[in-house]
Amino acid sequence: MLKLSNRAQNLKPSATLAMAAKAKELKAKGVRVIDFTVGEPDFDTPTHIKDAAKAALDAGFTKYTQTGGIPELKDAIRQKLKRDQGTDFSAEEIIVTFGVKHAIANALLTLINEGDEVIIPAPYWVSYPEQVKLAGGVPHIITTTLEENFLLSAEKLKKAISPNTKALILNSPSNPTGSAYSAEHLKKLLRIAADHDLAILSDEIYEKIMYDGQPFASAMTVLPEIREQLITFNGVSKAYAMTGWRVGYAVGPKHIIAKMQALQDQQTSSTVSFVQKACVTALTSERSESAVKTMVVEFEKRRNRMFELIQDIPAVTCRRPPGAFFLFPFVGAYFGKKSLTGIIDNATALAEYLLAHAHVATVSGDPFGAPGYIRLSYATSMDNIEEGIKNIKHALQELK
Repeated sequence: MLKLSNRAQNLKPSATLAMAAKAKELKAKGVRVIDFTVGEPDFDTPTHIKDAAKAALDAGFTKYTQTGGIPELKDAIRQKLKRDQGTDFSAEEIIVTFGVKHAIANALLTLINEGDEVIIPAPYWVSYPEQVKLAGGVPHIITTTLEENFLLSAEKLKKAISPNTKALILNSPSNPTGSAYSAEHLKKLLRIAADHDLAILSDEIYEKIMYDGQPFASAMTVLPEIREQLITFNGVSKAYAMTGWRVGYAVGPKHIIAKMQALQDQQTSSTVSFVQKACVTALTSERSESAVKTMVVEFEKRRNRMFELIQDIPAVTCRRPPGAFFLFPFVGAYFGKKSLTGIIDNATALAEYLLAHAHVATVSGDPFGAPGYIRLSYATSMDNIEEGIKNIKHALQELK
């Protein structure tokens, strides 16, 4: 048998994808499963965006393109940044990738040497620590709490920085918590990172999914002077319901972007040609922004209803987040209780219990660095939210 590399042996599979796969297995057996695992909008991609892809196909735009993205798409990204963030970037400061996950991985591989520490606030998106380790780095996890609204404090950041610290990863609005930094809070963190000459990786993929009138604060605007230390990540997947189209982008210093492109030259080359044309339409059409607003209004209604229903479950603590499409309730009060098949001793066991007995798919907080919590996505219908939370409540009440 061929021996695996140390890199492969230490790599963990995505917990979110694993639970979604288990839910699909049950569905394939004819079991009705309410799925709260999905990290993608349940809305279809807007018609005008799909039409743009069809038009590109009909025009024969199906060949290789520039590795870092076609000029029209880079220009569309530049327009978007100027419109939404009031910033001006050159084409050489932008790279188009196979989703934001790919962009972050390429940035870490470009920046991190063996043993470099990367600060990651927890709860975190499951891929951040694994990608740091793949790059040879050391994830330095800093725990945040429900009482802190799952936001990293300036004090905790200062204490975490060591001579080995190379970078800081921030995600706002957050997956899995939905928390979002205010401009004032974010500025304090960025200033500390800048003073210590850290690379700052800002994942802003949920930028347009904000509620309650709270404005989105982008790292590139709250402290413009950190521009040469900042790499910002975004894409079309969440805002325009285009997760399966697999297009993200990174914006940063020219020399970093150039090396990310060189890396991509050797990995994947360009993203799909005709999809890039559709992304130009997504980023520039007024109809796109109208579709986003419609989707966010519906998400806010769902968030409010799911939050209301969760409040009625004994011993479950939750907060109403200002962004993304997840709730992240604390369920630790149910640990130590018994089901018909055994003791529930952690969030993973609880998630598996809910899937098996309530037929509701959730994601354990364990792989997000948050033992005691589960993640619930409300990117699903209101009927599913009503039925799913009712089933969760009933299943938890059956634990002894």
